[in-house]
Amino acid sequence: MTAGKKRGLHLSKLYSFRCRRALVKDDDLGSRIGGPGFSRVVYCNESNNQESILRSYASNYVRTTKYTAVTFFPKSLFEQFRRVANFYFLVAGILSFTPLAPYSGTSAIIPLFIVIGFSMLKEAIEDWRRKQQDIEVNNRKVLIHGGGGFFEGLAWKDLKVGDIVKVEKDEFFPADMVLLSSSYEDGVCYVETMNLDGETNLKLKQALEATLSKTENGDFVDFRALIKCEDPNANLYSFVGGMEYNEEKHPLSPQQLLLRDSKLRNTEYIYGAVIFTGHDTKVMQNSTAPPSKRSNIEKKMDRIIYMLFGLLFLIAFGGSVYFGIITRRDLNRGNQRWYLHPDNSTVFFDPHRAPVAAIYHFLTALLLYGSVIPISLYVSIEIVKLLQTIFINQDVHMYYEETDKPPRARTSNLMEELGQVDTILSDKTGTLTCNSMEFIRCSIAGTAYGRGVTEVEGAMAKRDGTSTIAVESHKKSSVKGYNFDDERIVKGNWIKEKHSHTIQKFFQLLAICHTAIPDVDEKTKNVTYEAESPDEAAFVIAARELGFEFFKRTQTSVSVYELDPASGERVERVYSLLNVLEFNSARKRMSVIVRDEDGKLLLLCKGADSVMFERLAKNREKFEKATKQHVDEYADAGLRTLILAYRDLNEEEYNAFNEKFSSAKNSLTVDRDSQVEEAMEQIEKDLILLGATAVEDKLQEGVPECIDKLAQAGIKIWVLTGDKMETAINIGYACSLLRHGMRQIVITLGQPEIIALEKEGDKLAISQASKRSVIQQISDGKADVSKHSSDAFALIIDGKSLTYALEDEVKNMFLGLAIGCASVICCRSSPKQKALVTRLVKEGTKKTILGIGDGANDVGMLQEADIGIGISGVEGMQAVMSSDVAIAQFRFLERLLLVHGHWCYRRISSMICYFFYKNLAYGFTIFFYEAFTTFSGQPAYNDWYLSLYNVFFTSLPVIALGVFDQDVSARYCLKFPLLYQEGIQNVLFSWRRIIGWMINGIITAVIIFSFSTIALTPQAFNADGKPADYQILGATMYTSVVWVANCQMALAITYFTLIQHIFIWGGIVVWYLFLLAYGSLSPDISTTAYRVFVETLAPTPAFYVVTFLVIISALVPYFVYDCIQTWFFPMYHTVLQRMAHDGRAEDPEYCKKERQKSVRHTTVGITARSMARDTSQRRY
Repeated sequence: MTAGKKRGLHLSKLYSFRCRRALVKDDDLGSRIGGPGFSRVVYCNESNNQESILRSYASNYVRTTKYTAVTFFPKSLFEQFRRVANFYFLVAGILSFTPLAPYSGTSAIIPLFIVIGFSMLKEAIEDWRRKQQDIEVNNRKVLIHGGGGFFEGLAWKDLKVGDIVKVEKDEFFPADMVLLSSSYEDGVCYVETMNLDGETNLKLKQALEATLSKTENGDFVDFRALIKCEDPNANLYSFVGGMEYNEEKHPLSPQQLLLRDSKLRNTEYIYGAVIFTGHDTKVMQNSTAPPSKRSNIEKKMDRIIYMLFGLLFLIAFGGSVYFGIITRRDLNRGNQRWYLHPDNSTVFFDPHRAPVAAIYHFLTALLLYGSVIPISLYVSIEIVKLLQTIFINQDVHMYYEETDKPPRARTSNLMEELGQVDTILSDKTGTLTCNSMEFIRCSIAGTAYGRGVTEVEGAMAKRDGTSTIAVESHKKSSVKGYNFDDERIVKGNWIKEKHSHTIQKFFQLLAICHTAIPDVDEKTKNVTYEAESPDEAAFVIAARELGFEFFKRTQTSVSVYELDPASGERVERVYSLLNVLEFNSARKRMSVIVRDEDGKLLLLCKGADSVMFERLAKNREKFEKATKQHVDEYADAGLRTLILAYRDLNEEEYNAFNEKFSSAKNSLTVDRDSQVEEAMEQIEKDLILLGATAVEDKLQEGVPECIDKLAQAGIKIWVLTGDKMETAINIGYACSLLRHGMRQIVITLGQPEIIALEKEGDKLAISQASKRSVIQQISDGKADVSKHSSDAFALIIDGKSLTYALEDEVKNMFLGLAIGCASVICCRSSPKQKALVTRLVKEGTKKTILGIGDGANDVGMLQEADIGIGISGVEGMQAVMSSDVAIAQFRFLERLLLVHGHWCYRRISSMICYFFYKNLAYGFTIFFYEAFTTFSGQPAYNDWYLSLYNVFFTSLPVIALGVFDQDVSARYCLKFPLLYQEGIQNVLFSWRRIIGWMINGIITAVIIFSFSTIALTPQAFNADGKPADYQILGATMYTSVVWVANCQMALAITYFTLIQHIFIWGGIVVWYLFLLAYGSLSPDISTTAYRVFVETLAPTPAFYVVTFLVIISALVPYFVYDCIQTWFFPMYHTVLQRMAHDGRAEDPEYCKKERQKSVRHTTVGITARSMARDTSQRRY
């Protein structure tokens, strides 16, 4: 076992607390343990302990499926019948077995079974896939101590609380465990938590000193320990507990906690004690379902269904009232319907009980007219959306070869929403930019170094019309993360600089103050780094390239190769690493405390300018003014900056800090975090400024062009970023969200009176003054927008101001101002503010909002937006896992929205409208026929005609429409972005269009019924002189309905495929084949359809003549309307179709003129910027 053990690597002090050495008093440990929420007791390595058995903790079997074998049918049926349409058809199916039904129960219930069965099958297949994943995970093998020092491989599902587990390199942890020891002699290990929080950087974990010596299997023969800790909860970043071992008590913290589904990396093996299993683990506690999202079209469709129910009840009620009146008249022999035998009739036609008969008729009519409700609508839409997601996933134009990542639609519910996006809320870093940092400039001792020109400066040069020779002449470095060039610094020339000592300390700080892990190639000796962030990697690489190479880290030291100014030789220096004061978003800085080879104690610190300048020593702010000026210049160039500073410590000061810091870290009290923060605050002061770094986060490829197309499509784009205002503004210029001449409304809290109040420290006064200032600035901005309505405005607001702008009494004013601006940039935004802004825009505008981001800090924004787009970048997979659609690059958003979004919106809208059309056309022929028969309850069609209309004869063509139809090609969608406005304005699914299709359906029903009845009665139908009875009339009308419904589909389709031809004309052929086959069955089965086609319809020319004339007559109204609209009131897609047909789409001048229609004075993007410049030049 010792062969795999690594020695000499000591990293426990990297996170600066010596909890493994600290024992705690009983009252300290008991301050929380044992109380509410802290009641778990774990008996380690005692599987037969009676106390442990009685506690009955959860097993390690994990189930992520929605159903089980027992619950599938009841839960799935409940889900299906929650839909009001399905519930209606269920009730109708039950009532169809009573005398009230005008048709047989079997014919009513089988179509419902088919539709519900298909939906349940889809649910079952999806859940079975989840089940297969569960089986694979639960049966993974892990080494568990079985007694006697032997570890045997058992399935994860067999793991129990208290088991001792051995996990080897690159394996996942099977449960939440306390780290006991590792292959490193000091008990550290590296853990990758990408599956938990999406972060790809490695985390360091540290075992207690009391157990780290147990590095062999045999060491656990007699191992016994008692762990008392918090109950299962969802907090990934906190853990409170204690371990009793060898009659001593030791505190436990997150540093000892290994979470299920994280992976062991760069460590040969670890031993751990299981404390949480199965659904008690933190990852499972966090596995809550994402927020339920439904598209606006689906919500509107529900309202249409309710409207159709209202129509159904209305016509059923009206017909029943009329039926009651007519039935009462049967008492009068002069008006008697003799064929109903009123003197000897059942209750359904009894004139003496006319009100009762009317009530029964109402129920019968509800069943008979139910065809106006499309039974297969929901399942057809599910099929179509599922196929649409497949098309998106397989689009090679959105495949990113560099990372081998295709697009992935993670939900099929929101496909049509992609075609209706009104506003995009975008993160900046990693979304618009690459999140691949390059060290490009720095300021040291008040002197600026670095010759590189940034993309932002290039864009600004173009904007101002100045020379860009510098951009072209700068030679790009081949080293990833490093693009620095200055002959005064490189190749050791810094030694000749005036402040060479400061420069040396600057690069020493870059090489030491970090948590990166070096990886030395044994063959080439090249060093690469595993860093927590791209920024940190860029700093270490820059230090290496400039002569300060960090190459080794141990538990207590950092080793660096440096250039010695005195000798000019490359020497190895070892710095004892005493403490690391970690970075977090609240502190905005990190520090390390080291001891150099001369025994001198140093605190090295780097952080944001907003927190660093205030920590500089008084009267020691040398270079501060020049450094601030350089930082502002770097921000103007779109660079991310950090301030570097240090201070010398004496032994007494350090010892006092270390004692307080360690005590705070080992504390189990409620205010532990505040104690740690207080200790760090006291040491991070009186700093001496060294300078500032500037790294560039380049724009992703194609971002300006993508934004230009989206803006031409009429989509508003907001940027929500945590960067400084100057950086965000200049990135805005680089990607053409801002342009020269655009009026900027800047809302900030940098006014002198507020700064004065901040110095006084009166929080209430600061808050009141800040709120008044924000309200005043918003009011002034709105007045400015109103006064200069012909100008384009940009709104820029910082995080502090945004806090007040989002308060209840101010947020509507803020939203009103933002909506009036062409672009909005929110700087220094926290993750919570991003989510709140998203909610405000979504609820305030009632439009479709899309959020796009790549990091864990964007999750709230993505979940709050109507559609969340995750960028699978370098910040992990947290955003992708919380998104509705995942893409690899921002530029793919152009094709996702303008092509797939437009197509999906058009297809779903047309499909739903057509569904309502064909059902009303069919259902109203039944209503008209029943009115023709004085509402006697006699159906016009055979039972199975009624049942199979939606399921077989007209269902496949509408699915083909929803999957394959295109108004214009993908090339035209991208070439003429204005087409996307049809979705934003919802012109294809407006109430006008929906009701228009419904009216068309009713007109079709009127024509089919009236023409058929007029043509077939009362004259002879065939050569024998036999008149057409209701079976012949019903079959003729039904044939006309099938023909018209499918031909209407052919007229509506603009892009024919072979599949559509097969489904449309095949549906008609299937009807004739069904009529022939069904009519050949015995009369007991076929009833009124018995040999109708063979003996009556097929041999009779009148059948074909009537059918042909009825079909033509029924299609004429739509054809005439479509012609008038196409020629006199064309929609934009019709204009493009005519352009393509006439060949004008290939004329550059004509296309340019057509595209200019999509650019307005408030439009952002490259095209709008160019047009604005041309306009300005023409003025002068």
